[in-house]
This record gives sequence, C-alpha cells and structure tokens, in this order.
Amino acid sequence: MARTTSTLTISLPPQMLDELERVRKEEHRTRSELMREALRTYFSTRIPEQAPTAAELRAIRRGRAAIARGDYVTLDELRDEVAAAPRRARKKSA
Repeated sequence: MARTTSTLTISLPPQMLDELERVRKEEHRTRSELMREALRTYFSTRIPEQAPTAAELRAIRRGRAAIARGDYVTLDELRDEVAAAPRRARKKSA
C-alpha cells in the first residue's frame, strides 16, 4: 500500500519550538497537525488563487492554439537568437 504522507524534518530555534510545544499541548494537537495548518495558512495568504480574466483566458487559448500549430520557439532557440543579435553601443553616462 502506498503512503499517503511524506516525512519532513525541519530545524527551529529553541524559542519557536517552545511556542510550538505550548500551543500543541494547549490545543491537544500533534506537531504535524500544527505544521500542516501553518503551511496551509501560509500558502493561502502568500499565493492567493485568482481566477483568470476573460482576456487572460483568450490569451491562453491563443497561445495553446499557436503551440498546437507549431508556432513557437524553444528557450534554447530564443537564447541563440538573442546571443546572435548585434549589440548597439551605448552612450557613456556622466
């Protein structure tokens, strides 16, 4: 049977570990429960999910259609093109 969780080892400063233990005991929870909740909260506030706008959805569809037609360049091709482009001399700043 496959595992449904993975183990993660983290390092915490002593004061943070003391606080974790205090909250854990007070709420009768495991460290894992608290850490999962903390990460869920962090992810939900740090990386908020937003639905794409209608314009963004149209742009995504156009991009997917272009890829399906083969109308794209690879990252390596783009890098080669940029590297081969002639460079213009810049004026010196004062």
